[in-house]
Amino acid sequence: MRQFHSTLQAHLDGGTTTMCYCWKVTRRDGQVQGFTEHDRDLTFSSLTYKASTGFTASAIQSSLGLSVDNLNVDSALSADTINEVDLSAGRYDAAEIELWWVNWNDISNANMRYKIAKGTIGEVKRMETSFSAELRSLTQKAQQKTGRTYQRYCDAVLGDNRCKVNLAALADNGTVATVLDSRAFSTTTISGSSDTFTLGHVQFTSGLCSGLQFEIKQHIQYTSGVHSIELWSAVPFAISPGDTFTMYPGCKKDRETCVSKFNNILNFQGYEFIPGNDAVAKYPTKGGASQDGRSLFGN
Repeated sequence: MRQFHSTLQAHLDGGTTTMCYCWKVTRRDGQVQGFTEHDRDLTFSSLTYKASTGFTASAIQSSLGLSVDNLNVDSALSADTINEVDLSAGRYDAAEIELWWVNWNDISNANMRYKIAKGTIGEVKRMETSFSAELRSLTQKAQQKTGRTYQRYCDAVLGDNRCKVNLAALADNGTVATVLDSRAFSTTTISGSSDTFTLGHVQFTSGLCSGLQFEIKQHIQYTSGVHSIELWSAVPFAISPGDTFTMYPGCKKDRETCVSKFNNILNFQGYEFIPGNDAVAKYPTKGGASQDGRSLFGN
């Protein structure tokens, strides 16, 4: 059962209340925005919660235990607040969100507001002039699988604290030369041979996609010195010749790549000697190889 401050509880017990909801959204790029369902802007804790957003919320579900508590928020797209460009760019994906219940008639009194929930933005659906966002509680993370995976390939992320590769030192800055389509472009200003940046990522530093990051599907270097870059997904905004970027190498997660490309075998996080499905179906045959009791993986 929720426990409110005595001042707020007295207001709620009075029968006639002046309460409304406010949302504080913190994007992953650090931008903080405030929204409210009230008919005028409200300001508290140095943040203004905008009223001209059309925000409405579904019924709030809350329960004990580790079940996931969700609610949906509907609002109109606006050039001044949440717009289609930012939604398409994924700038609100996994953004942190706080839901407040406040007394709009006594907004300066900290005892007259209460934080209902805290979580992240989940699925976002865009309509022609509006959007609907799912708000996921903190317990949603308890539903996700965590821990390592016992597999042949490395389960570390290239450059993380287990991999220990200095990714920044291997990055390369470049400029778009030609645009092939919404998933591919070429450049002549990066170094490295074919596949250096395959399975890596590129972050644009200028142009309409500035600040956005995309995964690289394939990197090919031609004898003419032209590098072709193909992305896994189409970019949300047009890339133009002259756009600048920073490109980071990729890793195939196998032992050979760890040795030959990064000289990092001491930090390899895979289990390359795990027997595969073929070992289950194996049986001895007359004159068969590797049947003298030695390791199947060499001396």
